[in-house]
Amino acid sequence: MARKPRVLVTGGAGFIGSHLCERLLSEGYKVVCMDNLRTGSLKNVTYLGGSPDFEYVHHDVSTYIECPGALDEIYHLASPASPIDFERIPIPILKVGALGTHNALGLAKARGARFLLASTSEVYGDPLVHPQHEEYWGNVNPIGIRGVYDEAKRYAESLTVAYHRHHGLETRIARIFNTYGPRMRPDDGRMIPNFISQALAGENITIYGDGSQTRSLQYVDDLVEGMIRLMYSSERRPVNLGNPTEYTVLEAAELVLKLLDSSSELVHKPLPEDDPKRRCPDISRARESLDWEPRISAQEGLSHTLRWFAEQRHKAKGWAGQRTEGPAR
Repeated sequence: MARKPRVLVTGGAGFIGSHLCERLLSEGYKVVCMDNLRTGSLKNVTYLGGSPDFEYVHHDVSTYIECPGALDEIYHLASPASPIDFERIPIPILKVGALGTHNALGLAKARGARFLLASTSEVYGDPLVHPQHEEYWGNVNPIGIRGVYDEAKRYAESLTVAYHRHHGLETRIARIFNTYGPRMRPDDGRMIPNFISQALAGENITIYGDGSQTRSLQYVDDLVEGMIRLMYSSERRPVNLGNPTEYTVLEAAELVLKLLDSSSELVHKPLPEDDPKRRCPDISRARESLDWEPRISAQEGLSHTLRWFAEQRHKAKGWAGQRTEGPAR
């Protein structure tokens, strides 16, 4: 009987990582999910624990990684990625981008494993080119609030390419654009979870700036498909994975309100430092090299996401009620 391929997913208990672990298990992989739960959650992967092919390892990849046994592929997703984390834990973000990527690449080299780096559209900064293509070098403020994340990922890309050139390691780089879906943190700080959480709570919807800035809205299942296709491909250059349909922040907020039939009002606050004005991927390379493009519309993806957030909110209320009601008399 042939040995099942074995894969390590760093940051596997996070939003995207947990969806990737689930998909890889369904594809017949043995999956090692590694996370230190700084921003991930065991709740995201607990249901996978019933599979004999799933293993959870609690570890900070910024320190030396041990993963005994055969290893065929590494998906390196470990990194806080939410705007609220940039000021809260800036040094761990820099460490996981530098030391964590170095450790993961070293492990891939030692085991002969193919390596995929989950990079980000943030490497383009506040772009001066639209839409953003992979040959664009970006417009990044290295000492701004967002710089800790932007530069950590830019360094991680350089390190990944250096391991390919110098050691001949099989590497892939996915530049991920704004992605949403079930299992996002309600306090994530990004646009979609903010809008949904506020609308479900009956609160006003916060719009930073005048709302004319644009974003790409990619459902998580589309992203996971793209990442797996990239890992299987022969494409060694960075590849944009995102939805090329552009929405203004106001349009995204109005779509959430419409789907929830919410009467929440929109309130405006100042635009955060270095917040990108336009963000939209050129996915020509993904189409040509991976035969990939997003299939799930914003309306369909948001409907799935809204249901998940509503269910989580209902469960939280139920648990709170159980804690406060006390025993029957």
